[in-house]
Amino acid sequence: MSGHSPALDAALKRFEGLYPDIIELSLGRIERALDRLGRPQDRLPPVIHVAGTNGKGSTCAFMRAMAEAAGLKVHVFTSPHLVRFNERIRLAGKLVEDEALIGWLDRTYTAIEGGEITHFEATTAAALLAFSEVPADVLILEVGLGGRFDATNVIDAPALSVITPVDYDHAAFLGTELAGIAGEKAGIIKAGRPALTAIQQEVADAVIAARAAEVGAPLYRLQPYFIDAMPEDIALSGPHQRANAALAAMAMQLFGNSTRISQAAIFEGARKAVWPARMQRLKDGPVTGLAGGLPVWLDGGHNPHAARAIAAYLSGMGGKTALVTAMLASKDSAGFFVPFAPLGVEVF
Repeated sequence: MSGHSPALDAALKRFEGLYPDIIELSLGRIERALDRLGRPQDRLPPVIHVAGTNGKGSTCAFMRAMAEAAGLKVHVFTSPHLVRFNERIRLAGKLVEDEALIGWLDRTYTAIEGGEITHFEATTAAALLAFSEVPADVLILEVGLGGRFDATNVIDAPALSVITPVDYDHAAFLGTELAGIAGEKAGIIKAGRPALTAIQQEVADAVIAARAAEVGAPLYRLQPYFIDAMPEDIALSGPHQRANAALAAMAMQLFGNSTRISQAAIFEGARKAVWPARMQRLKDGPVTGLAGGLPVWLDGGHNPHAARAIAAYLSGMGGKTALVTAMLASKDSAGFFVPFAPLGVEVF
């Protein structure tokens, strides 16, 4: 079940037949579509563009909550969705409604005129069209895959580029060398526009710094004292989420030079952010009933870097843990389980 109307299902399904035979990461297809739509990317509110391997969605959720606590109207684009496609597009704080989304998808389909385009590129174009036509104070725009050739990377002058921790994932598209992966992520950094990076491994940090220097972009780095300054009762669980909240807080301070986002709003947002399936303890229901009353936690992590964060959190909980997992064959499942070995976790 998709969770939305048959009409929206049909509108989305039309784009599936437009895939090129071999999907190559490039910006040509979406740029042609956006040109036919009147270049909506040139009529957006200030954009905070977010790339990275892990923590993108959580960081976006923290930023949204902080900005809204400051009274700003916030657009958000994230992917993938958990249940409903509408989760990807938030307009001025509210999830896009089926009928409105169908309208933007229809206009995008007409503009494409049967040309080759991927599903993600087409729906990103429709989202940018929506964001250009609904007033807001800021657009938080999450990269889908990589950065340099991602469909979201059509923004020439973002208010801020943010790079969350970089690690290994999507090897088929991004390669197996950390420097190369970091280079793809750093591709969202634009000439003369400020950029902010999380605490990175040395190799990744050097690549990001080199990209910023190459294009003359001021580069800011997350400082440990931002992490220490976060409230103890932030909304999302785990020490890695304190780092994500701190990155969001520093982003809001940089963005807030013109919008005056207060520390009180930042702390309120850190406590109120919502981002399901990130070390989320499930409430009583069918799944928890199967566990015989034991606590059940849900997390969407699917690479070794995410596994290390999950294992670090579990190590502080004590007791025996059973890990029920499923992931695509393309993922590094062996590497994913390594961090859990010292915990004596039983894997299913």
